[in-house]
Amino acid sequence: MHHLGIAVIVFACVFGSALLGLYLHSLLPERHLSDESVGVIKLTIGLIATMAAIVLGLLISSAKSSFDTANTAVVRDATHIILLDRTLAQYGPETQEIRTLLKQFVARGIQKATSGDPDQLASMRSPEELRRGENIQRRLAELSPHSEEQRRLQAVAIQLASEGLAMRELALLQAAGSTPMSLLITLVLWLCIIFGSFGLFTSPNTTVTTTFFLGAVSTSIAIFLILEMNTPLGGSITVSLAPVREALTMLGQ
Repeated sequence: MHHLGIAVIVFACVFGSALLGLYLHSLLPERHLSDESVGVIKLTIGLIATMAAIVLGLLISSAKSSFDTANTAVVRDATHIILLDRTLAQYGPETQEIRTLLKQFVARGIQKATSGDPDQLASMRSPEELRRGENIQRRLAELSPHSEEQRRLQAVAIQLASEGLAMRELALLQAAGSTPMSLLITLVLWLCIIFGSFGLFTSPNTTVTTTFFLGAVSTSIAIFLILEMNTPLGGSITVSLAPVREALTMLGQ
């Protein structure tokens, strides 16, 4: 809802700038609308439009990259969870308690990630949750292998747990969002200038107003998508947790 509110504000600013330009068009003296003046202004607006297009493209590319990274981290985390559980199963019955802790840890993470509550998502990065993961690593290190095969499985389990915890932290860091607000404000300011200039040198009519409306809607949707993809575990556009849920059903078997 926070991102939707920002998108609505962006729409209001951009569309309002276009309407303001249409209003000022009727107030400007003719000398301000000469071919020479219009030519200079078009060159300036063209420069601003180019910068805005570059920044918008970079923001979309960065947001998509963050989303894909988080999605990859979720898939890898699910893979590590399954491999860790199967490795512990091969080790022997003395790892049953660790496997139970692992299943509880994964179930708790899924419940918080799907809650939609920002506080729940924030708690996944808390020191308490980190200590739960470290507790599993410590219990793995405290195992007392009785054969060469068990020593090998213990080493593999410790490595899988470390990599899985690292993948989980990476996904959480990606989910925290990384859109610089100053850059976003600058982009919106440029869009307002561009749309305002469009209205300034255009006679008002229904077709023009509708075009401005659609343009403002399109830009606000782009901003909304950028913000949503930069928070892939919260909002309306999220990474799929189906791989982790599938992994959970396989734990302890």
